[in-house]
Amino acid sequence: MAIKKRASESVLTDAVLELVLHVPQSSEATLAQPSERAHAISRAAARNASLISGSLSLPPGVLGWLTVIPELVSIWKLQTQMVSDIAAVYGKRKTLGREQMIYCLFKHVSAQLFRDIVVRVGERIVIQQTSLRFLQNLATTIGVQVSKTVISKGASRFVPLLGAVTVGAYAYFDTLQVAKTAVDLFERDIVIDADTTAP
Repeated sequence: MAIKKRASESVLTDAVLELVLHVPQSSEATLAQPSERAHAISRAAARNASLISGSLSLPPGVLGWLTVIPELVSIWKLQTQMVSDIAAVYGKRKTLGREQMIYCLFKHVSAQLFRDIVVRVGERIVIQQTSLRFLQNLATTIGVQVSKTVISKGASRFVPLLGAVTVGAYAYFDTLQVAKTAVDLFERDIVIDADTTAP
């Protein structure tokens, strides 16, 4: 069991790094009044996340366990595109970096992890650029925390239909949390601190 747990943590860590190191492009245009479009993007992504999550949680028992990590990675990819699209409508796509992406995706998992990366100063947000090693350590911590959720979510696979509804609802609200963080970030002035002494 411990070996499986460590393996899932490693897979999740690698998935987190892959997502934040390759920020997707967006076809969304910058808008003068972006909030309505950002809301529409968020709702569409949340619905799709719920559908993906609910569908992948339908297989019963052990088969259901095997879909947990692919489900998470699929949801994260969808959320990554959503963050990129929201950044675009707010005119922030060109400055969207790995620190902002990992913050948007996982701030609701643990805000404490990001206290040295994203700092609010009045109406501005200061983003501290980080080293690859720091991001790797951060991804590992996130992988460990998310793996605990994976274990609890995996139990729902043994009650297929009820589990699918529950997991789908979780994915829906989780995606809305990511969207809320993204909107809150991109509607403010962002300052990138490229200090080479960053962690």
